[in-house]
Amino acid sequence: MKTSTDTAIGKIHGINGPVLRVAHERDTRDFFMSERVRVGEQSFAGEVISLRGGPSSDIAVVQVYEDTAGLKPGQEVRGTGHPLSVRLAPGLVGHIFDGIGRRLDGAYSDEKKWPIQMLVKPGDELHLYRIPVQVAETPSITYKAMLPPGVRGTVISCVPDGDYTAEEPLLEIKTPDGIRVFCLAQHQPVRVPRPVRRRLPLTRSLITGQRVIDSLFPIAKGGVAAIPGGFGTGKSITQHQLAKWCDADLIVYIGCGERGNEMAEVLEDFSRLTDPRTGASLMARTVLIANTSDMPVAAREASIYTGIAIAECYRDMGYHVAVMADSTSRWAEALRELSGRMDELPAEEGYPAYLASRLSEFYERAGYAENLNGSEGSITIVGAVSPQGADFSEPVTQNTKRFVHCFWALDRRLAYARHFPAIDWMASYSDYAEDLIRGEHAENRRRMLAILHEESRILETVKLTGTESLPESQRTVLSKAKIIRETFLQQNAYDPVDTFTLPYKQAEMMKGLL
Repeated sequence: MKTSTDTAIGKIHGINGPVLRVAHERDTRDFFMSERVRVGEQSFAGEVISLRGGPSSDIAVVQVYEDTAGLKPGQEVRGTGHPLSVRLAPGLVGHIFDGIGRRLDGAYSDEKKWPIQMLVKPGDELHLYRIPVQVAETPSITYKAMLPPGVRGTVISCVPDGDYTAEEPLLEIKTPDGIRVFCLAQHQPVRVPRPVRRRLPLTRSLITGQRVIDSLFPIAKGGVAAIPGGFGTGKSITQHQLAKWCDADLIVYIGCGERGNEMAEVLEDFSRLTDPRTGASLMARTVLIANTSDMPVAAREASIYTGIAIAECYRDMGYHVAVMADSTSRWAEALRELSGRMDELPAEEGYPAYLASRLSEFYERAGYAENLNGSEGSITIVGAVSPQGADFSEPVTQNTKRFVHCFWALDRRLAYARHFPAIDWMASYSDYAEDLIRGEHAENRRRMLAILHEESRILETVKLTGTESLPESQRTVLSKAKIIRETFLQQNAYDPVDTFTLPYKQAEMMKGLL
């Protein structure tokens, strides 16, 4: 009769880059999907991504989040019994992490003490995601520690206000399953969305200060947007501007496959810049997830899930979170590479057949919600797309368009003409505009877009006949459109006045121009 231990153990059977085939030892418990594992003598971090049964043994396919140099067949793989998770505790904001949530700017200090404020007392009834403890994490963010999912009960005892580490017991809770001890540090599976009580309509604008966005193609808090564009069109700069100036409470910036110097620039700029909302450093409300192009490809695939899991945690605290994913194309390339190493049948351009479902799973974790603890929060996702050769018909861009409601297409000709943001008003759209822009502002938006579209139509004629043959009315349209483009749509990110424009000022500018 088979007897199982509490630990799943296997031996490496084959190695293909970051993908391992692991033969399961029969006298141990089985591996399970998404289980985090330790690989080899170095205890490399990995995750079970496929299970394949056979007549003589079971094979687990494991993706390793580190360089597999030095691994060899026969080495041991041990399951941890837990899914791939991110550690949730004070100390996330203001720091930089890798694709699976490990600090890159210094290790966690288990000895660091946090000044906690206790919000409950013995005898209090605690329900789902109730917040019993809060900590001033940064000058901008208060970390509100929540009960783990599914936990409810009565407070038996609690510590007084004071300084405690993230691992120290703070509460004893009597639950239907027994006594539970509560501390600041918890672990959240990254691939499992956190539940909400209900989703709310998207009726509040995410103010970005960028005129072409706020006035022509706005995005709602809880909405989703894509920024597609070829090399050099300003995708990263546009996301940097949104991260600096949007009115979200917290920014989660995911550098997925980006160049290392770009992530270094983000870290340096955000540390140096002053948050206009609070006067503190911009890093005091920013979490950076960095998986640069030279880091393991498997961790690139996991990085967007790590980022969105952190965002959901702060949403449940009642914050409005903006997630910048730069870029989903490189994430899809990692998905394609891993799929190829697993011998899966490729679909269009070699991407796996489940590309669309993975994109939808990511973007659907955005939204404006009433949380289980009664607070309201939102997650807004802005994903950059890097189509090769600026070809918007390639699979990642086309599948992304199916799931986003705001499309800010960047045009190479505008970028080369030094027109920034290089958002093409002919190819861009926003499904949120009707709900977010009303009254006179909506009419001015309609008139401005009509002039820009008329200019585009006239320019097609100019290519054939030249401007000399145009009637005076059409020349007037071209002059109007030029004024709109150069004075309203174009902004200088390095000018302290022009880099950000308040909504009321945008409305007055539109009214004055028209």
